[in-house]
Amino acid sequence: MARYHIETYGCTSNRGESRHIEQALRDGGHHPADGPEDADVAILNTCTVVEKTERNMLTRAKELEAETADLIITGCMALAQGDEFREAGVDADVLHWDEVPQAAMNGECPTVTPDTDPVLDGTVGILPIARGCMSNCSYCITKFATGRIDSPPVEDNVRKARALVHAGAKEIRITGQDTGVYGWDTGDRKLPELLDRICDIEGDFRVRVGMANPGGIHGIQEELVDVFARNDKLYNFIHLPVQSGSDDVLEDMRRQHRVDKFVDIVETFDERLDYWTLSTDFIVGFPTETDEDHAMSMALMKEVRPEKINVTRFSKRPGTDAADMKGLGGTLKKERSKEMSSAKMDIVADAYEQMVGSVQEVLVVEEGTGDSVKCRDSAYRQIIVQNASEHGLEPGDFAEVEVTSHQTVYAFATPV
Repeated sequence: MARYHIETYGCTSNRGESRHIEQALRDGGHHPADGPEDADVAILNTCTVVEKTERNMLTRAKELEAETADLIITGCMALAQGDEFREAGVDADVLHWDEVPQAAMNGECPTVTPDTDPVLDGTVGILPIARGCMSNCSYCITKFATGRIDSPPVEDNVRKARALVHAGAKEIRITGQDTGVYGWDTGDRKLPELLDRICDIEGDFRVRVGMANPGGIHGIQEELVDVFARNDKLYNFIHLPVQSGSDDVLEDMRRQHRVDKFVDIVETFDERLDYWTLSTDFIVGFPTETDEDHAMSMALMKEVRPEKINVTRFSKRPGTDAADMKGLGGTLKKERSKEMSSAKMDIVADAYEQMVGSVQEVLVVEEGTGDSVKCRDSAYRQIIVQNASEHGLEPGDFAEVEVTSHQTVYAFATPV
């Protein structure tokens, strides 16, 4: 029997893959070690979204190699840039996610599929509904790891979701490289059907939809927002990364949408939902981004006022077309990032300020710092309840709370 150690970096999809790997190992009779130094095998599930992350992955791989008996590297960087580890002199097996359990078990036991048991992280169930995407963005290296969209049948995903609920999941996080294109490979857009089916499962739980690119959502936004409107189990939250407010930059990025499509989706949700959260992403300093393009991004952000905003400085990823473009200076990217991040904080703080005094039904998702718990309201906004033990609150509980104050990106509340 092997003792294993798993470290996971990156998005929720990566965490879901790690849970699948760990489930297969446990089904095979293997056990987690206290740390890499006590493990027979260490598994590093990597991310490679930006250059800084890539450097961190190489550093951590070298550290783990020295700390453990055997090292397996998987995840996006392993699949897209496996040679980087070899060139850095890291002695490890670089494998696809699906190959990890069998390699870690040395063929001693059959690999049990992750379908046999639900995958849980506390009271949170992570449900990857598909792998891959339908985009060909000029700056993205992850596509080399994940490939084109591969969508399992709706019934398969519903069965997995039901198993998670029966095992005690109170929050199901639907993940994927692009959830909006689920089903495209089979000739149909199936995300609305899947969400309806999952929300029909008996039980008291909530569902969060992971990242969906505007190009995949546009055209089904009316049908999709109807699903949100009629299902209380579904958080009124959508992660819709626009990346730029300039159509010229979006074209150079090879994004499958333009600004008007993004705005159209936002307006559709605004018309149907009184209280919801828009999460979006901006890439600052793309090689062809002019001062005017940056101003357009700033204007768009201030126009739609997302309640959650991720700002990322462009970094060249090896093997991508954008890596061959003449880049902007680091100082200019830093200035633009600083300007956008400052505006972002004002917008997000205003959204949380408007919540003060309101009463919200929340789900306690996880423990916080000290005697506090982290909760999510119906729009997936983070609310902290302090002195949780005094109120008898723990992960998995539902409660009514009154928002008393905020700290820019989250609110504080007390039970009613």
